[in-house]
Amino acid sequence: MEFFDSHAHLDDEKFNNDREKVIPEIYNSGITKFVSCGYSLEGSINAIELSKKYDYIYSTVGISPNDLYTTWEKDVDKISEILEKELNNNSKIVAVGEIGLDYHYDTDKEIQKQAFIKQINIANEFDLPIVIHVRDAVMDCIEILKENPVNKKGIFHCCPFNRELIKEGLKLGFLISIAGPITFKNSKNAEEIANLIPLNKLLIETDSPYLSPEPVRGTRNDPRNIKYTAQKIADLRKTSIEVIAKSTYENAKNIFNIK
Repeated sequence: MEFFDSHAHLDDEKFNNDREKVIPEIYNSGITKFVSCGYSLEGSINAIELSKKYDYIYSTVGISPNDLYTTWEKDVDKISEILEKELNNNSKIVAVGEIGLDYHYDTDKEIQKQAFIKQINIANEFDLPIVIHVRDAVMDCIEILKENPVNKKGIFHCCPFNRELIKEGLKLGFLISIAGPITFKNSKNAEEIANLIPLNKLLIETDSPYLSPEPVRGTRNDPRNIKYTAQKIADLRKTSIEVIAKSTYENAKNIFNIK
């Protein structure tokens, strides 16, 4: 049984002391593919370097809504330059992301929208899907996606348990990725959400080193913990973990265009 962690941050500083030791251990445990996702200019560059070093790691590049500094326009332009350079060299960059909207903090909503749309356009230019981060901004996010169609669609990563977001996202052709919070004891609507997503539209992720699932909540997360999330989804859907592992593996390969 193999697993595909569709969203992790192995370049994060929390792995600085043991990254080279941990990554092979992750692979040997059965997580045979995973995506190291960029969320800033620096993080995107680091993710690319990781994907070059390991056959089973892929990368995304993008500027998240929480990493839009005064230089955000130049940073986004740099993402485009990186794609133009790397995609001509058999790159393992598989998406633009994580990008999107996050109104949880007191940030400039208009700048977030501009950056989101600009990066959607970049994804279309390079024929890539997108990876979306959205928090407290569901309706604005859906409206932008309707007005700015993404040619290769994409993924709602670490999807909030919001019925409307999932329903509208599915209508738009996006995949829904579930992370560790579905295992939390206080997780609301977990059974409904787990069964709301068609099997061919479902992905699993860790978002490591964050959001560790039960029973390891509170520790540093890594892709090996994807098994806990997969098992919880299997239980909620009254199916086997093998079915979840196989389906999400194929779904990830398809959306990321991995042969």
